Amino acid sequence: MKYAGHVGELLDSAGAEIGDVIEIRRGKEVRSGILMPHHDFSAPSVITLKLTTGYNIGVLVDQETEVKLVLKREAKAQKKQALPRDPAKKDIAVISTGGTIASYVDYRTGAVHPAISAEELVFSVPELLDLANVRAKVLYSILSENMKVSHWQSLARAVAEELNSGAVGVIIPHGTDTMGFTSAALAFMLRNLTGPVVCVGAQRSSDRPSSDAIMNLLSATRLSIDSDLGEVVVLMHGDTSDTHTLVHRGTKVRKMHSSRRDAFKSINIDPIARIEGPKMTFLTEYTRRSKGSVQLKDRIDGRASMLHFYPGFEAEHFDLIATKVRGIVIAGTGLGHVSEEIVGSIRRAVKDGVHIYITTQCLHGAVNLNVYSTGRDMITAGAVTLGDMLPETAYVKLMWAMGQAEAPEEVRKIMLTNIAGEFAERRLV
Repeated sequence: MKYAGHVGELLDSAGAEIGDVIEIRRGKEVRSGILMPHHDFSAPSVITLKLTTGYNIGVLVDQETEVKLVLKREAKAQKKQALPRDPAKKDIAVISTGGTIASYVDYRTGAVHPAISAEELVFSVPELLDLANVRAKVLYSILSENMKVSHWQSLARAVAEELNSGAVGVIIPHGTDTMGFTSAALAFMLRNLTGPVVCVGAQRSSDRPSSDAIMNLLSATRLSIDSDLGEVVVLMHGDTSDTHTLVHRGTKVRKMHSSRRDAFKSINIDPIARIEGPKMTFLTEYTRRSKGSVQLKDRIDGRASMLHFYPGFEAEHFDLIATKVRGIVIAGTGLGHVSEEIVGSIRRAVKDGVHIYITTQCLHGAVNLNVYSTGRDMITAGAVTLGDMLPETAYVKLMWAMGQAEAPEEVRKIMLTNIAGEFAERRLV
């Protein structure tokens, strides 16, 4: 938005436009920076400047304030740059879906929006091109909360195409909020992987000095070209500073903090690997690259729901949802329990052909419905337990399983088979 009123007149008289470097003097206080657009959440008497640190400040303007033009913005050509290719280097693919890692700040609102060019993302981290040839494209440019089943399917197809055409690894810049859902979906849909599929995000956008985007992308590239990993993984910071990144199995990872750079944790297992610059240390067993072609199994039946049980959850709500779906994953309390009232709803749903699976909202540890009477009643009602599988992984797997099979016994067989490391053979204490 354009500045108006007294502020607009001050800027016009100085010949200052958005993107110019200006100096604002108010008494003894002097501030200089790049003039940013006025946005909807700022007072009309405030000028927004981007400092050399990369952070923005608002400067309150009064009748004594002076504005001076320091430097006109440099006009940038809108020519698309071609990514270079060196025959001596390995090929990796970058398939961008959006999110903070591939974002810019919209100064109309002050909010972060996904960028539109994968090439821009790659050129923003030129060190990537020192390590490998990069084939980049934007598949989506959305925030991760807008991801749907159809997005997972087309993403899986794009990954399979890249690996089957010679890429040694695929990096997927993705929003962090639902990255665990996407990594689980890809882990089930892509079999016989010939290289790592690395979902990578950032908690801080690239225009901020504290951004974790560059380090995460570089680590993802090193993992792609220097390891024999053949799994879908999530790669993010391992601590709040810039010492290392961690590689998490795509079916056993969860975002555990809303804003910290080390928000992602492996649940019930160790991370697969730790990366410190060029040094890579594997911490647990993992699936190695396969030979031949990547197999794509992308049929998914999206008619599923994930319910978080809580005190007061009413049976009529459960019953209503059960009429709309083919399968329900319940995140129960403790060992996986629900109330006696909901046990009746489970019995009715199973009788009507709805698949009911139980996980625990505790995350760490496993479901066990054999300890208390309520749990035994749930088993009798037809609920099936899923060990230490994460609720969101179970939700994704149930949709995938229903896409692979029709008969309840076949769906159950798939759900209880450890396909992509979703069950831990032993859990950490």
